[in-house]
Amino acid sequence: MRISTRGRYALRAMVDLALHSDEEPVARQDIAERQDISADYVAQLFCSLNEAGLVGSVKGPGGGYCLARDPTVITALDVIQAVEGPVAVVHCVLPSDEPSCNRVDRCVTYLLWKRLSAMIDDFLNSVTLQDMCDEARQLGLLSPPDKGHGVGGEPSCK
Repeated sequence: MRISTRGRYALRAMVDLALHSDEEPVARQDIAERQDISADYVAQLFCSLNEAGLVGSVKGPGGGYCLARDPTVITALDVIQAVEGPVAVVHCVLPSDEPSCNRVDRCVTYLLWKRLSAMIDDFLNSVTLQDMCDEARQLGLLSPPDKGHGVGGEPSCK
C-alpha cells in the first residue's frame, strides 16, 4: 500500500489550514507557498475535501478556505479517504460489492491483509488534525499561526 502524493499533500494542506485559520479564511496561495505545493493543486485537493464536508470556502476579497469541522474531529483517515478513496494494503480487501479476486474464499493470506488494512484504518482514524498540529508545534516543524489565528475555536466558514 502506498499513500499517493495526493493523500500526503492533502494532509499537509489540512494541517496548515488548521494551524493558520480560526477567525478568517486562509488563501490557497498562502497554503501553497508554506507547503511548497502549487496553488492549482491545492485547489484540486480542496475541491475533494469540500465535497467530503471537511473544508468550506469563502469567495471574494479576503476569501479562502477554512475547516468545516473542529480539528479535534477531523482524522487523517477522513482526509486520505476524501482525496484517495479507501485505504487497503492489497486490492482484494478494498470495500466492493463484488470480490476483486476469485480466490477470496480460499486464500490463505486474505485475512492477514484484511486485518492489516483494518489496523491501518484504525490508526489513521485515531490521529486528528489537532494531534498533528500539536505534534508539529511541539517538534518545531511548523511556524506558529499567523496573527493569533490557529487551531481551536469554532470552524470559520459557516
